[in-house]
Amino acid sequence: MNSNTQDRSSATSFAGGSKRMIVSICLGVAFGMVGLAYASVPLYRIFCQVTGYGGTTQVSEIQPEDILEESVVVRFDANVANGLGWSFRPEQVSMTVKIGEINTANYQARNRQSVRTGGTAVFNVTPVWTGVYFYKIECFCFTEQELGPGESAQMPVEFYVDPEIVNDPSYVGLSAITLSYTFFPQEIDAPAQVSSGELEPENSNKIY
Repeated sequence: MNSNTQDRSSATSFAGGSKRMIVSICLGVAFGMVGLAYASVPLYRIFCQVTGYGGTTQVSEIQPEDILEESVVVRFDANVANGLGWSFRPEQVSMTVKIGEINTANYQARNRQSVRTGGTAVFNVTPVWTGVYFYKIECFCFTEQELGPGESAQMPVEFYVDPEIVNDPSYVGLSAITLSYTFFPQEIDAPAQVSSGELEPENSNKIY
């Protein structure tokens, strides 16, 4: 084998190795970002609010002045991440709501494990562009929820769709809005011991 052939072979091998290294680095960064986002729910919440990622919804404490005759279908989805032994589902698959009107949807969560566990939910709205028009007045997302062995809890979501959505050019082709929640495991503090040697009473579930 002459020197030119050896040089070409070495260059090809180096290029292939470089490409594989770049791909590995990119994949590592991508998985690392996702892992960090879900490992720290507060950081994920801030990330969503700043970037609008995942159809971040708005927060409101009052009902809009106008309730339109137009309506939209809102679908509800529920998921549980690996490591959390809960069942989690919406009580209604979908609702047809008037735009501007406040509505309440309920989710049900149940701890299927034999020990007390905690979870925190994150959400996304699709289509993503509808997030700026989807207002939540009451929600359980980003708040740690705790359930005892076999315990169940109803988790309400109070919301409305901003009437301004009808002025968005994309509204013409809108068939439905999907609100999806995913519960992730959250470490909880062990119950403290009282002087009598008995455990302190468990607090009621914090549902917001």
